[in-house]
Amino acid sequence: MAAVKSSDRVIERGASTQRFRLLREVAASPSGLAGLTLIGLVILVAVLAPLIAPYNPNEQFKGAQLAPAFSPGHWLGTDELSRDILSRVIYGTRVSLLVGFASVTAGATIGILLGLVSGMAGKITDTLLMRACDLILAYPGILLGIIAVAVLGPGLAQVCIAVAFVNIPVFARLTRASVLRERELDYVKAAMVQGAGAMRITFRHLLPNSIGVVVTQLSSAAGQAILLEASLSFIGLGVQPPTASWGSMLSKSREYLAILPSYAIVPGLLLLLLVLGLNFFSDALQKALNPGSARR
Repeated sequence: MAAVKSSDRVIERGASTQRFRLLREVAASPSGLAGLTLIGLVILVAVLAPLIAPYNPNEQFKGAQLAPAFSPGHWLGTDELSRDILSRVIYGTRVSLLVGFASVTAGATIGILLGLVSGMAGKITDTLLMRACDLILAYPGILLGIIAVAVLGPGLAQVCIAVAFVNIPVFARLTRASVLRERELDYVKAAMVQGAGAMRITFRHLLPNSIGVVVTQLSSAAGQAILLEASLSFIGLGVQPPTASWGSMLSKSREYLAILPSYAIVPGLLLLLLVLGLNFFSDALQKALNPGSARR
């Protein structure tokens, strides 16, 4: 047991050093720095929303319906219900980040656990789990989201559950593939020889060394989740009024593009920048984790 614990401490120190190295390499990359900057700015806006938003997002201004951009007191104008567009855009960042990160975290957690079970269990369990994942992956994400929201009902919590469900098979398959590769390596066989049990090998050895590809997928999946939430809100199945959401704002703005283009341009641009930042960060992280592949 002493030998096993000593091996675990060595692995933990190596993992900590690896994390710092990855952060330095990602920050040193132009795409990684751009991605971190965009993500950081959106997170900062979401955290400081009550301080920087000029008004409550649901406050209505009598007689100011569809005021144009740069109107007195309303930099981006007002919507069809006389609400300040800038304030609603700022508060909309909270919805996008919550759905993007909370739902992906939940989906990744369940998917990783299923992938570990599938990779370490017998053939029958592995086959059943992977065929279930294949069945889910056979449907487009937006269709699965619509089905899940139709069953659960529209709303923020329901959207998070729907997006998490869509992401489960992706992370399950990634984790399983990594576990199948890692469990054949010498360090796992050495841990078995030293007396480590299946649970210790799985969570102390296989999981930390299989998590790299999953971490890379997290940022990419977050961008896809944000787009899925915006798509569901766009068709009226996502976040419900009066909650501010970029997707619902884009949907409502279609009727007023000619007289109030800022109503659609600003939330659409912010959605683009956030997803672009997540993709930049994902690419930089993938290159840091696979330097040989990046050189090729």
